[in-house]
Amino acid sequence: MSALRETPLADTHRRLGARMVEFAGFSMPVQYSSILDEHAAVRKSAGLFDVSHMGQIHLTGPGAVASAERLLTRPVGDMRPGRVRYALLCNEDGGVVDDVTIYRLSDDALFLCVNASNIEKDYRWVVRHARADAQVRDRSDETALIALQGPASAAVIEPLTPLALPRLRRYRCAQSEVAGVPALISRTGYTGADGFELYVDAARAVALFEALLEAGAPRGVRPAGLGARDTLRLEAALPLYGHELDDTTSPLEAGLDRFVALESDGFLGAEAIRRRRAAGHPRQLVGFELEERGIARTDYPIQHAGEPVGRVTSGGPSPTLGTSIGLGYVPPSLAGTGTRFEIAIRGRPVRARVVETPFVRTVDRARPDSSPRA
Repeated sequence: MSALRETPLADTHRRLGARMVEFAGFSMPVQYSSILDEHAAVRKSAGLFDVSHMGQIHLTGPGAVASAERLLTRPVGDMRPGRVRYALLCNEDGGVVDDVTIYRLSDDALFLCVNASNIEKDYRWVVRHARADAQVRDRSDETALIALQGPASAAVIEPLTPLALPRLRRYRCAQSEVAGVPALISRTGYTGADGFELYVDAARAVALFEALLEAGAPRGVRPAGLGARDTLRLEAALPLYGHELDDTTSPLEAGLDRFVALESDGFLGAEAIRRRRAAGHPRQLVGFELEERGIARTDYPIQHAGEPVGRVTSGGPSPTLGTSIGLGYVPPSLAGTGTRFEIAIRGRPVRARVVETPFVRTVDRARPDSSPRA
């Protein structure tokens, strides 16, 4: 078994007392104090996350944009430099290779932020399908990614940067500095809260992380781990690759229709997705809330009238709502809001009902550029 990889902030996490766990081949902090406290910090003030395990695959050259248009489910050519967009990489059968955020840096330069577990797979996929006049480079190892998420995030960063931060709207990015560290500042994230993701040279990550902790301390900012990141993204009903999405799942089954430009014939998988839609999807992703005590965990069976009809993809307690929530695939006939079914928890059927998502709404996700990684 190969040794776990570490981010540039690994020693900092251990110094701060983080409990480290394996995730996607990396040793990552799952929590520093408690998941509940870190979750609450993001909802009330801000939490500081190390997400340097995420990958960055750059496309440059004359064929960069055309290659991205071929690879992604959303247009890229109409993006101005400084724009960010959520999209999917799909295979020829219409399944999801990965869900990514695409950054337009200049007319002939962009990059994909990809899931940590898929970096090598995505890189091979992009190389395979990119045009000959596009250069593909994996810059994941040389890049660190720090996320400050929560309502106080802008107030913490604004004194540390010369960038006119209030003018940086959501799903925009700009090159500048934060605490003297050159950074690509992106108003994006994966918690359902307003916040920023900061792409920096790996060698400068510790300095930036510590500067943000110091600047944010008077406002209650605290370091946050993967545990809070997961409870936050679940409350926002954001998909996690390997749970809600995989190589066999159509993005339409997952409710990601608005991020798939099916009127375009240009991207890989478009025709297959149309065929699957015409045939009728056998399942649909829904959000649900338990009506009895219990916790719905990944892969627990979903039952209706005593028969298995689907499975839970993600689930757990909602610290904000004080209830147990989850996501799962069920037949379309059971996907309507208010529909009831049961979650088999250790063999015991527990009542649940379909509810609207996101479970917790903290930012506007209805805008055209809004992203499931908001």
